[in-house]
Amino acid sequence: MLSPLHIAALVAASAGAGVMNALAGGGTIVTFPTLILLGVPSIQANATSTVALLPGAAASMAGYRAEVASHREWLKTLFLPSLVGGAIGSVLLLRTPEKVFAHLAPYLVLFATLLFLLQVVLARRSPSDDGPADGPRSATRWAGASIYQLGVAVYGGYFGAGIGILMLVVLGFLGLKDIHAMNGLKNFFGITINVVAAAYFVFKGAVVWPLALVMIVGATVGGYAGARFARRIGKEKARAAVIVIGFAVTAILLLQQA
Repeated sequence: MLSPLHIAALVAASAGAGVMNALAGGGTIVTFPTLILLGVPSIQANATSTVALLPGAAASMAGYRAEVASHREWLKTLFLPSLVGGAIGSVLLLRTPEKVFAHLAPYLVLFATLLFLLQVVLARRSPSDDGPADGPRSATRWAGASIYQLGVAVYGGYFGAGIGILMLVVLGFLGLKDIHAMNGLKNFFGITINVVAAAYFVFKGAVVWPLALVMIVGATVGGYAGARFARRIGKEKARAAVIVIGFAVTAILLLQQA
């Protein structure tokens, strides 16, 4: 039976994750450890988090629908690698022994946090977030991006924290500069990855539904609000907060294993 305190913690974590995913990604950094701290086994926590954040990603993408609609060619090219990679990653997760994944969890969170830190560095070096794509997108560049996206999708199906950052990197590699379009496309591919992963987790009975249903509410509200206010909120402070939270969560998870 969920206590009011547990419900409040789940709603707050999922709403915060929805906002984070709309702005840059990495919401799993918040929801995964929250579930762990509530006593959910690590693999079930990851599966539950994946399912719970999915509606929030859809709500966030709705906020970027105009930008996504103007870049349809990107959707066609990276859709299949996202789908296939998400399936592979989800299968790998449920075939990983619980103790092994529990041991890996803090390092996966740390990895995702370092991706955020990398994004901050790259953003400061970039002269502008806006403007048209630079140069033609060659077949070689598309092929490289597809292979990269496949790897991102495998990681996304397996754990997921930080895939938004990784996808922003590949979109930048392809020449896209408009941050709002990049966020919309990133959310679309994130949904693609997580839909197939979530379906597999549900099929295998890995989702803790009472917790997931509570989190869906928070994630949906947070995802939509995050997309609407993305143009008004200062990204530097939000990213700095995510980095601090990520390092703190890594320390907590490592202490739990000690």
